[in-house]
Amino acid sequence: MTATTLPIPTDAGDLPGLLWLPADREGPAPGLVVLQEIFGLSDHLQRRCAELAAQGYAVLAPQLFARLDPPVVGLEDRDEFESWLAEGMELTGQLPWERAEADAIAALGALRAHGAVDAEQVGLLGFCYGGGLAYAAAASAAEEDRPPSVLVSYYGSALPSLLDRAAQVEVPSLHHFGTADAFIPLEQVEQIRRAVTADGTREQVRFTLHEDAGHAFDNPHPGLHHAEASEAAWRQTLAVLAETMPAHD
Repeated sequence: MTATTLPIPTDAGDLPGLLWLPADREGPAPGLVVLQEIFGLSDHLQRRCAELAAQGYAVLAPQLFARLDPPVVGLEDRDEFESWLAEGMELTGQLPWERAEADAIAALGALRAHGAVDAEQVGLLGFCYGGGLAYAAAASAAEEDRPPSVLVSYYGSALPSLLDRAAQVEVPSLHHFGTADAFIPLEQVEQIRRAVTADGTREQVRFTLHEDAGHAFDNPHPGLHHAEASEAAWRQTLAVLAETMPAHD
């Protein structure tokens, strides 16, 4: 499934986004804004977007690194794992968090405004850097009385610094973490769980630990990938989306 480019209006000018629309659908589709890892809109992230469109969702992925000079879409995998990781972290550091959050919220608005999308059924899905960004955008959208319909966050790397905003994020949610995450230790993961679930009182918020999986376990790079966790998390993600924002009658 091929993506088209959709300009996303923002207060700092249009930001390019990649848009996947479900084929042969009659009527407006539920939508998902997908937010990238530190590696940008990699081939893997674009495949995930295409898979979601094949499930019946309209998917918009803002090219957040288009703000950089020179602009970047996605980093190619490389054998030198540490240098590849360092480059991704450096790129992320060049983009102010406030700018990225504003762009994520703008992407929500752009997808809701698209004629092929059901404006009342638009969610957020983010991976790593994008997992934290999706959570922050969900909090801001709720403050504006336009919360997303659902939130899925894969190992949101910024979540430990966002827990003071947990009261704003009451939408149906799914959080994925690995028990062997070297970037977010289990003690912090437990702090995140308590905050986002309001000590287990938010039944609409699900929190899944994947045994022996490290950080970014969905990424196919051999230095990160955990096949069992990746497959299980994706099944769980699709199930939550189908339950909260079904794409088919």
